[in-house]
Amino acid sequence: MVEPLFQVSVRCHHCDAVFQTSRVRPSFKKASGTDTDFCVHYKDINPDYYVVRICPHCGFAGTENSKDRLTPAQKTAFREKVADHWTYKDYGGERTWEEALYAYKLALVTAQTVNDKGRITAGLLHHIAWLYRYRNDKAQENRFLQHALDEYTRAFETEAGEMNNARLMYLMGELSRRLKQYNQAVKWFSRVINDKRIMDAGMIRACREQWAVTREDMLADSVVLEPEAQELT
Repeated sequence: MVEPLFQVSVRCHHCDAVFQTSRVRPSFKKASGTDTDFCVHYKDINPDYYVVRICPHCGFAGTENSKDRLTPAQKTAFREKVADHWTYKDYGGERTWEEALYAYKLALVTAQTVNDKGRITAGLLHHIAWLYRYRNDKAQENRFLQHALDEYTRAFETEAGEMNNARLMYLMGELSRRLKQYNQAVKWFSRVINDKRIMDAGMIRACREQWAVTREDMLADSVVLEPEAQELT
């Protein structure tokens, strides 16, 4: 019988040790739905639990997209912040929700310590929000959605040339909407719709749809569109 998890070897970017971490076989990735901020809900095993790889020897945690080359100063910073206080722990097998949450939060500390790109920390914060969503913990979900939105905004201002700006602006609009920051949501959706340089038809369509949803939310919550937001619509 084929198991849902399989092991891959990873080399730690901090201590250079090789360790094993688990991935979910593609045939076991069965989605039951996707939210408007790209959070995927799965029927059985959740592949998101295994995105973060944790070195059992030093505690360095990251994803496939994390910084893969550390300067001596970054290695020193991580050693002082995490590795010097770490005792051997192996997270390479099956993970519970609690272990997945720990893995993402450790990856967040790692990214912040080695000064990884804003889009990496934003993605980790967003995934932590999703984990709380799976548990219907609205307060913690919104807390981390706000952190993710702040970090996405910083990334947009500093790393825009390296990213899909239409998708990023859509995400900032959608997180703003979910956090009831409706006027901000309208600004981001409208920027994608009205920017003639953006050719991403899927994101333009998604922004139009979520702009309509935002309008309904504003009516339900008796929120008036600010004058500067009206100019964008």
